[in-house]
Amino acid sequence: MTIPAFSVKSFLGRCVRRLLGRQLPAAPRIDCEILQLGGPAYGSWAICPTRVTRGALIYSFGVGEDISWDLAMIERYGATVHAFDPTPRSIAWVKRQALPESFVFHEYGIAAYDGVARFYPPQNPEWVSHTLLEDRRGAATGTIEVPVRRFTTIMSELGHEQVDLIKMDVEGAEYAVVGDLLGAVPVAGGATQLLIEFHHRFPGKGVGDTRACIRALGKKGFQPFHVSSTGEDWSFLRDG
Repeated sequence: MTIPAFSVKSFLGRCVRRLLGRQLPAAPRIDCEILQLGGPAYGSWAICPTRVTRGALIYSFGVGEDISWDLAMIERYGATVHAFDPTPRSIAWVKRQALPESFVFHEYGIAAYDGVARFYPPQNPEWVSHTLLEDRRGAATGTIEVPVRRFTTIMSELGHEQVDLIKMDVEGAEYAVVGDLLGAVPVAGGATQLLIEFHHRFPGKGVGDTRACIRALGKKGFQPFHVSSTGEDWSFLRDG
């Protein structure tokens, strides 16, 4: 049988990219049902519905101007969602919404330390999301300072001994925060699912950083069961 030249070239390309650390691992198949909630334009996340309990406690880091997933979790599971975002535009947007009592908003962000962080604005002024990554566009104009807290500090201040599910879309801060989550006792607050958007497309970060996070998560029992077509939105399930 003759193998088409383009197939060989594609295969060799994948091999080279993997060897160079430029290709993400494929999400392994874990035997769980997958349910996509939120969106449809964006703000959609995949969960394993059989591992979500009624009345689940959820931490949602990074709100922007889309809480469709958060509201879907409240409606479907009677969840309580604690959402976090220190961005002024996001805070103002949330205040304009008619929200259920089970959606609890906090005007600060998550980081690997407690204190104040400098946020850099998006390149497009119509976008809402800021980032902790230092000056990713080479211009420091429009930076703001915002309050941030460690994961363990947040749990302690809110009086929570365990969290059931964590969603994180924090514009590049996830690389440091994942390490802090995995060092918490219990690990990640005892959460059974982690939903994380990785921003390896940002200057200063790359696929290698995301691969390192995925390996670290795996060592702590979190295995991916879904990855978006972009390779950025990952859903992890804790073993056991």
